[in-house]
Amino acid sequence: MSGCVVNRSCRTTTLHSFRLAGHKNSHQHLDMKHPPLSDIQRKWDARYQQPDTALPVAAEVLLQNRHLLPKTGSALDLACGRGGNALLLAEQGLTVKAQDISPVVIAQLQQTAQKLNLNIAAETCDVLATPPSAEQYDVLVVSYYLERSLATKLINALKPGGLLFYQTWCQQKTPGRGPQNPDYLLADNELLTLFAGLKVRVYREEAQLGDMTAGCRDVAMLVAQRLD
Repeated sequence: MSGCVVNRSCRTTTLHSFRLAGHKNSHQHLDMKHPPLSDIQRKWDARYQQPDTALPVAAEVLLQNRHLLPKTGSALDLACGRGGNALLLAEQGLTVKAQDISPVVIAQLQQTAQKLNLNIAAETCDVLATPPSAEQYDVLVVSYYLERSLATKLINALKPGGLLFYQTWCQQKTPGRGPQNPDYLLADNELLTLFAGLKVRVYREEAQLGDMTAGCRDVAMLVAQRLD
């Protein structure tokens, strides 16, 4: 569902071929207040234990702006959940890595990619303990995961000219949708502040203006580019 009316090491498996309740391709937001990693991992393993028969769908920020993707390059789907973003990126011809804290959902993504004959390097990873290395990716996608302390590291993980696609829940949203904990909700225009070091290419945040049955509600969407 989109908001539009939209272990301390990484273990990699090359394939040939942390989300929120109610969103098939999202992962729970994590911060240092959360339980130990094993508890977090067990929680998400349990949630993903029953495979979803529907094909994972990419986040709206990527679907709407896929024309901005480079023809070649490296891409990371961070906190990938069922991997809808990773699948789209691989379909576009990019060299794709997908990371999630749950080995259960990573195994499901492996199977999906294999069925679709797509190449994805999927790994179980605690992104807080092992954030992306500097200047590794031409494209970085984050959807429905908010860890503010990672913002600078995500910027640094982009190669010069690289693109960040980011989408997650806002404080100004439809009651009952998304998380209730304000730690996991963006303040007005907060994505622009968190990623102020990047050049904004696309930004959308409709708040609660006008007809709430239309448009892309409840989320903020950013596409931004590292220029240096």
